[in-house]
Amino acid sequence: MTTAPEPGTVKRALSAHAATGLLTGALLYLVSLTGTLSVFYAEWQRLEQPHAPEMAEIAPEAVQKAVATVIASEAGKPTTTHLFVHMPVADLPRTTITTDHQAVNIAADGSIAGPEEIAWSDFLVNLHYTLNLPGVVGITIVGVLGVMLLALALSGVIAHPRIFRDAFRLRVRSANGLGLADWHNRLSVWGLPFSLAIGLTGALIGMATVTAYTLATVDYDGDVEAVYAPIFGAEGKVDPTPTGLPDVAAALRYMATRYPDVEPTYAILHDPMTAGQKVQIVGTHQRRLIFGEYYLFNASGRFLHTAGLADGALGQQAAASTYKLHFGNFGGFAVKLAYALFGTALTAICATGVYIWLGKRERRGFNQPRLRAAWSAVVWGAPLALIVTVGVRATLGNQAPFATIFWVVWTGLVMVAVVSPSIRKRPVWGD
Repeated sequence: MTTAPEPGTVKRALSAHAATGLLTGALLYLVSLTGTLSVFYAEWQRLEQPHAPEMAEIAPEAVQKAVATVIASEAGKPTTTHLFVHMPVADLPRTTITTDHQAVNIAADGSIAGPEEIAWSDFLVNLHYTLNLPGVVGITIVGVLGVMLLALALSGVIAHPRIFRDAFRLRVRSANGLGLADWHNRLSVWGLPFSLAIGLTGALIGMATVTAYTLATVDYDGDVEAVYAPIFGAEGKVDPTPTGLPDVAAALRYMATRYPDVEPTYAILHDPMTAGQKVQIVGTHQRRLIFGEYYLFNASGRFLHTAGLADGALGQQAAASTYKLHFGNFGGFAVKLAYALFGTALTAICATGVYIWLGKRERRGFNQPRLRAAWSAVVWGAPLALIVTVGVRATLGNQAPFATIFWVVWTGLVMVAVVSPSIRKRPVWGD
């Protein structure tokens, strides 16, 4: 004999189920919103620290001087394992050096111009990339959201057989939420290639990280580098024996002479000041989607080999092409504007999709004003919380806890919306 659950239990279970769906939709909306803003990561950095020195290019000797100065400034600290020199490029014409201990701006003559202060820009990108959660946990969640976005885009087309035929049919306002549904469907059709590309590349980036950590644990004794080595190249054996500074200038001069059409974007020092040190130049190729090719040099600046991202196996080239395709940092500012436009449309699709779902539930008799109020707070609260962090950056400076402030403000607004009767009764977008 079976006993049916109490009606109250069923109602609470349905509410919990709906709330779970709302949470998933909120994260997908947040990732879409922050991804749209992150397209302008370079521009945000320039706005955040407007007085940092800028230059169209920097001489190899100036880079060598800067590297020597930065390493000397870290005397007495644990040895830096990786030193990154960001070379000036079109959208970010600045030279910076980042180590395990600091990040500094570099002047054109190779002198240190002061600390790099772009904490808000980094917070925004980390919010999109990992939801400000610890490493693999955050990127796994975002990767799963990429899979969900891909599934939603494909299933939406299948579920609406007339979606392409009605691509330009718009009922701006109508009963039963049809006007909102039209906007949702039209934006979905117009931005379908973009949504598929973003969902696929986001899923690949996120799930590749999970796969790498899993393979490393199972087959490589936890060595993640060994998993990535066949694609991006191995760093080589570590030899901690102290030695002199590597010749970064020689590597950059070699690139200018032998690869004049390749634009260096980074000079990376692996295990600097040790016998096992290497210099790696990351260079972009014109009219290619790969983020760059790795050119490896020994400590004296002698060229060793490339990783094969530009001309190696198709799998390597495909893996190196996901980043530019996902973040839109190819083709100049016009492509960024296009990504911002389609990203805004995708964010609106995420927002209206949940409003449509809530409306359908209400027409079936599941009237849940708390969920509707919570979703309105999600939609309008996320950009408001980001604006608050901008205000905090302007008043408190680079060291403010932006992630904490954002999540406290956003979740606080949602909680207020849920418990406030006046907010629940107020008409909102989607009614």
